[in-house]
Amino acid sequence: MADVQALHRPLESELRQAVWRVLDSGQFILGAEVDAFERELAAAAGVAHAVGVSSGTDALLALLIAAGVGPGDEVVTTPYSFFATVEAIVRAGARPVFADVEMDTFNLDPAAALAALGPRTKAVLVVHLFGRACSLDVLRAPCRDRGIALLEDAAQAIGAPGVGSTGGAALSFFPSKNLGGAGDGGAVLTGDRGLAELVRALRVHGAAQKGTHTRIGGNFRLDELQAAVLRVKLPHLDAWTQARRARAVRYHALLEGLPIELPPLEEGCVWNQFVIRVPGGRRQKLQDHLARDGIASAVYYPVPLHLQPALAHLGHRPGNFPVAERAAAETLALPISPTLTDAQIDRIGAVITQFFRDF
Repeated sequence: MADVQALHRPLESELRQAVWRVLDSGQFILGAEVDAFERELAAAAGVAHAVGVSSGTDALLALLIAAGVGPGDEVVTTPYSFFATVEAIVRAGARPVFADVEMDTFNLDPAAALAALGPRTKAVLVVHLFGRACSLDVLRAPCRDRGIALLEDAAQAIGAPGVGSTGGAALSFFPSKNLGGAGDGGAVLTGDRGLAELVRALRVHGAAQKGTHTRIGGNFRLDELQAAVLRVKLPHLDAWTQARRARAVRYHALLEGLPIELPPLEEGCVWNQFVIRVPGGRRQKLQDHLARDGIASAVYYPVPLHLQPALAHLGHRPGNFPVAERAAAETLALPISPTLTDAQIDRIGAVITQFFRDF
């Protein structure tokens, strides 16, 4: 699904130099590389502050804690995302309250989110799923008027318009992401200086200054090696995003007219995944057909969050969030790496077309 070796090959010399620069420095945690990467990332994202952390999951947790989310609070979020979204809410001590998603984008339905707000709502955590920015306009004023933090899980959406324009956004640099490291890493984007300073303290066990711990935080530090690798790759992100967009357009041209539902071609989408909907119970057969031809595909996500065993205590049942459940049953992600050639995309399109001729 993501050929990181092909992405790294043209950058091999720069990556080796960056790694050896860190090794020669003897500074491996929160040094000059992290400082420089945070400045460069903030500038690229168009926000005032970027704070590097150890993973996208820890970025979410630190962001929630910094926003004041804790025991007794509720956080409205989507039931259709990677488990880390809801896991961070539970780890912060709060109760997740789900609102269903939109049929075409798979993102949180703003109207449903507004309807889910209650007296204990401390935050709304939207997810910019598969690289597509969730609509925030409907949520901004009601959240502001009620003192509710509007936060973003942007793990899959670096570079999408408006990311970080709310109270804060969490990024992931997992290797398969649009900007991936050589291991785990993440960041919090925000325009709020106070929130940025609090996240910086939380990432070092709540210590605003060495030896004095004013909050309970964690070991959420981004290491120098990851920052150095990400600094090499960050200048190429725009070009890689344009390549992903071109591949999405090509997929649309090849797959239009087939009995599947294609994702909307929105200008701002950064296409972390290209996710189609395969109705009629044929998803597994299509996935098997692709595999026989050596073509990767993936299901994101086979079990919606409200039906995960770890969240059984919330009391949800099948049918509670039907749009998310339908997405979990029908969606299939196709490869959309920037390194895919037109010939490879054409072959994927031909194999899918042949499947629907035969079945």
